[in-house]
Amino acid sequence: MSFSNTDTGDKPADPYVQKNLENPDLKDKVDDLVGFVEKSKFCMMTTRIASSGLLVSRCMALAAKEGNGVDLLFHANSESGKTDDLETDPDINLAFLNPSGEWASISGRASLITDRSVVKKYYSTALKAWIGDLGDGKHDGGPEDPRILVIKVNAKTAQYAIARRTAVGGFVEFAKGVATGQAPEVNKLRHLSEEELQQWREQGSK
Repeated sequence: MSFSNTDTGDKPADPYVQKNLENPDLKDKVDDLVGFVEKSKFCMMTTRIASSGLLVSRCMALAAKEGNGVDLLFHANSESGKTDDLETDPDINLAFLNPSGEWASISGRASLITDRSVVKKYYSTALKAWIGDLGDGKHDGGPEDPRILVIKVNAKTAQYAIARRTAVGGFVEFAKGVATGQAPEVNKLRHLSEEELQQWREQGSK
């Protein structure tokens, strides 16, 4: 089922997508996505609230990557609401955005990892500030603190848009679009399917 509010006949209903959508080889698509995610660092993590079914987003900092770069890891407090959400419904979305309007949306399946060897592998001393030291000798914000876990997001699909021109070139192209009514060609709009992401993981494991 799809939604439509009009009939554009033989004209493209979404000229921007038609003009900017591209499908380069898999390596280029993944390299540009991973590069953008690394530069962005922070994302909004969207989960479904366990008690109400409503969606909620929280700002999260990327801690590490696995799966040849496409599976993303985050630190979290095991006693926070997001862990309740993901225990009930592991479906998740990560949205990255920078000030120039470039963006990436990654949908996936999350797992909560409490294995201390994994936590220690990706542990950062900065976590002490966020987790806090309760002064009981156990919950001290260190790598052995049982509250610290890792959220691993196994990416299922991704779509993103990154600039194909400089800021000045993009503005000129946009201004031209305003003047002519023609959609500007300013971004590299790309999609990665579940099959493509799995193929990329397998290439990295060889």
